[in-house]
Parts: sequence; structure tokens; C-alpha cells
Amino acid sequence: MKNKTGSDSSGPGEKITGEQLSTGQLNSLASQIKLWGEELGFQQVGISDTRLDEHEARLQTWLEDRFHGSMDYMERHGAKRSNPGQLIPGTVRVISVRMNYLREETVPASELMQRPELALISRYALGRDYHKVIRKRLQKLASKIETHIGDFNYRVFVDSAPVLEKALAEKAGLGWIGKHSNLLNRESGSWFFLGEIYTDLPLPTDQSLENHCGDCVRCIDACPTGAIVGPYRVDARKCISYLTIELRGSIPEELRPLMGNRIFGCDDCQLVCPWNRFAQHSAEPDFSPRQGLDSATLIRLFGWTEEEFLKSTEGSAIRRTGYTGWLRNIAVALGNAPNSPDTVMALESRREHPSGIVREHVAWALEQHGSS
Repeated sequence: MKNKTGSDSSGPGEKITGEQLSTGQLNSLASQIKLWGEELGFQQVGISDTRLDEHEARLQTWLEDRFHGSMDYMERHGAKRSNPGQLIPGTVRVISVRMNYLREETVPASELMQRPELALISRYALGRDYHKVIRKRLQKLASKIETHIGDFNYRVFVDSAPVLEKALAEKAGLGWIGKHSNLLNRESGSWFFLGEIYTDLPLPTDQSLENHCGDCVRCIDACPTGAIVGPYRVDARKCISYLTIELRGSIPEELRPLMGNRIFGCDDCQLVCPWNRFAQHSAEPDFSPRQGLDSATLIRLFGWTEEEFLKSTEGSAIRRTGYTGWLRNIAVALGNAPNSPDTVMALESRREHPSGIVREHVAWALEQHGSS
């Protein structure tokens, strides 16, 4: 059987190895992969090697500083997170992709900040769960490669394993890591998702880009809770994204007033970034806001039963916080909202909630309105 490069492909059940492809074939394949990626809806595709020594050192320092809070999974797997070849033996290259997610019709977060009675949800979580969307596209990309050269060794990842995705994307030339720790691109800002294909095909690699943050510290100054403690250093224990999504216990009281109406994630560091003036809107329908979540009132969302929460967040990244976390987060936001009879009434309806976490945060919120 012949593959489309003109060389003999592997027989049934056998896999192609890099040694079976010439340098010219690998170069041609890399170019083709990028074209296929664009056809599948990715805005950019890049290829990197697996050397992440500098990022491994940064990760270790971050862990030693305990900036990961209760995210114990960040300590697991040893060097597998920074050494793709240990996570998936034989990996020598990583194909990284990015896909824009900010839809043009989405109500701007800046407007929601001026209306504290509305819920502010991180823009990435308003549509369909990106894990599912990007994983499916990456699998299609891998299948195209298989059709072209035959069966080969690979693994697809979308924020689902110990992978330093931003470091790999930076090496692949998709952008540079900004002082807020997000990946930035000169033409697209930072409103995009990342995904990877690990492979043993020794494809030609792309050049990494120069860091263009310069002396700018807008992201550091804008962080509501001061979680960006220095350039490229984020203390997750103070980060609103961590507090509203990863943390399972009580949100520290001193941080609650600083959260405003942010109930799932936080985009403030991206909103002030000058490079996001060049951000491009997504044409992907799956990322359109669902359930009116880009302009919903806090009271409406606080009134959801668990069944309504599960139904309304089906196929959404918001499911990650769980129903208890959802009510906890909204209780804090209601505590920060303007005082009104409706706000107090909504909080009173949850005063005797079965969850101690919910009751605690409702009690705090009621105190903010003079109703203990």
C-alpha cells in the first residue's frame, strides 16, 4: 500500500516512525498539517520540540512558593508535566494549535462591570465546553495525518493531562507568555484556546517569538485581588479564577469584597492588555453564549435548582465548579451587589441551604446588607 508521500506506508497494524520519512517528506507534511489545521478552524498551528528546561524551573519555584493552593494535581506526575517524552514515551514533537473563542455578539465584560446586579462569567465559559470542541478538531487533524502517511504514534491533549500547554505553544511560535501568565499573540491578543498533539514524528520545528510586553504592567495593576504578585508570577490562592472554580472550600473573607460580580473566572488582566486591541472574533458557533449567560442577573442564576443548574450548564465548562460552588460564588456577588429588597430576599431563600459552605457565604452576604 502506498501513502500520499509516495513512500511505502506501514502494513496493517503497524505504525509509521520518523525514520521512515525523508527530510523532504517531513517538511512537506509539516506544511500540510498547518493547512489542514486552518481548514479545521484553528487560527494557527505550530510545531515545537520537547525541551522545556526553563519552564520546568519556573514551575518548580511556583510549587515551592505554594502558589498552587489546593491544586495538588500540579505536584503530581513528577517531571512528566515539563517533559512530554516522559508523559508519552517516544514523543519528540508537539503540534500546538490555537482557536479564537470571543464571539462578536457577546455582551462586553466592561458593561457588566458597570452593572453589579448582573453576573460576570469569564468569556471562555459562555459557550460549549472548549475541551470537547478542540479535542474533536485535533482528532480530525490527526486522522488527516493518518490518511496521508498511514498509522502513526500520537496523543491528543486539551487541558486534560499534565501538559505545559502555554510553554509548548510559546516554543511553537503561537505567541509569548505575558506577565499575567497567559499566551499573547500580536495579531490575536489572548482570547483563544490551546490544544496539542504529542507525536514521535520528527517534524521541523517553528521559531519562538520575541516577548513584546516591554515595560507594560497594566495586567498587574488591574488584578482585582493582587494575584499577579510580579511579572510572570501568579499566586493562584488570590486569583478569582482559582477561587471561583478550583477552590472547593470557603473563599477567604478578605478577598470576597474584591470579587465584585465575578462568579466564574476572571478576565480583568486580559481586558486591559493593549494587545487585545487586535483580538479577532471567533466564527465558531459553539462558542456563542448559551442560556443568556453573558447578561444574566445574579438573582436569576441564584434561583436555579440543582436540576436547573445541571440542565442549563450541560456541555459547559461551568459544570466544573459544581452546584454548591455555583451558589457560593453567586452569594458572594450578591453580597457585593447594591442593597435591595430583592437581593436580600434571594439570599434569605438560601439561608438554610443544606450545604454549610453555601450557608456561610449567604450569611456573609446578608451581613453586607445589614441583615444578619
